Amino acid sequence: MTVDPHWRSRAVSAAELISRVSDGQQVFVHGAAATPTPLLDALAERHDLHDVQLYHLHLAGPCRFAEPDAPLGLQSNSLFAGSTLRSAIADGRADFIPVFLSDIPALFTSRAVALDVALVQLSPPDRHGNCTLGTSVDAAKAAVDSATVVLAEINERMPRTLGNTVVPMSRVTAFMHSDRPLHAAPPAPRTPEDELIAAHIAPLVDHGATLQLGIGAIPDAVASRLHDKLELGVHTEMFSDGLVPLIEAGVVTNRDKHVHPGRTVTSFVSGSQPLFDFVHDNTLVEFHPCDRTNDTALIRKNPKVTAINAALEIDLTGQVCADSLGHRIYSGIGGQMDFIRGAALSAGGKPIIALPSTAARGTLSRIVPTLKPGAGVVTTRGHVHYVVTEHGVANLHGLNLRKRAEALIALAHPSFRQDLWNQVRGLRHFDLRPGGATRD
Repeated sequence: MTVDPHWRSRAVSAAELISRVSDGQQVFVHGAAATPTPLLDALAERHDLHDVQLYHLHLAGPCRFAEPDAPLGLQSNSLFAGSTLRSAIADGRADFIPVFLSDIPALFTSRAVALDVALVQLSPPDRHGNCTLGTSVDAAKAAVDSATVVLAEINERMPRTLGNTVVPMSRVTAFMHSDRPLHAAPPAPRTPEDELIAAHIAPLVDHGATLQLGIGAIPDAVASRLHDKLELGVHTEMFSDGLVPLIEAGVVTNRDKHVHPGRTVTSFVSGSQPLFDFVHDNTLVEFHPCDRTNDTALIRKNPKVTAINAALEIDLTGQVCADSLGHRIYSGIGGQMDFIRGAALSAGGKPIIALPSTAARGTLSRIVPTLKPGAGVVTTRGHVHYVVTEHGVANLHGLNLRKRAEALIALAHPSFRQDLWNQVRGLRHFDLRPGGATRD
């Protein structure tokens, strides 16, 4: 198949595309930088729809359909909640589905969630008539393959990405044409605590390690400290701007990887326009669906997998909450457990949970005797290994509850340590002291 050189003439308006959505349908929405905002805006103008279920990961940009005065016929189901949906979920105007990132594509391909429509943003077709999913393949590939109808925004500025990203024009039911910037995610400002955490993590990264780095100040700070490393690889669910200098400097070569050697592997990217330019038509970066990037059986095949993941709270037994603030949903399960387990099974692997020791400008400890009521345990105490705060590093693997409490209290902010000692004594009847444990 070759592309019609006049393909742009077949474009229709966003409103005409969205007129194809009907009552009771199940609709996938492309996410992150690839969020098809013009289609969502047109959807928010449809006040005649009833019981339309939207399924999506985190969405970027304005989401008018999630605002309090949005049409009542649209129901959002976040598979990973971003900032635009948190209030709607908390208010009961939207829903949240707890699920491993690696399991999401099968929801669509198995028809457990039988998609009627996929709303996606694509790169322009090449001379063979093939578009790509651009910056976000994740669950979008399964959605496009499974949905009855595919409605696309074809954006002149969407990067053409390589790997398992292709969507033939023949698969697109109808499309609109745009030429607009992608939704960028500015880098998070780094705090002194972030820098200290990164300084503790960097020595844990061995030469030849395979990295999983997410988005945020801590991953970026870690990346900035890895320029003395040799032959690093990358197999991750996502990456941001902080990784690019390591690739360009030859620190990341991917030579030692066993899965997709020689290629940086990801499922989506989130960051700035220079990042989008970097992945455009880059033969050394491959995008794959998240049931591949996050497949524990594949992750473990790579050497020295060093997985760095965030947490909101951790209790003194090692239970990690990363998706909620008590009952309030903050994000989602995502790929944390996929990579924590994959790294633990990798030869020489290091699963790392990194978090500042305090929140709310130092008024709350993130290391707590017990998790808040309603808090979700994303990484169980049986899976946790390394925990890092600005106060140091602890490896909890193989430690009993008494020694775990000692190790974690040593990572807490000094102003909270005495209270943690007192509370854990009451909960566990331990006579704990810094530097040792004794039986009553």
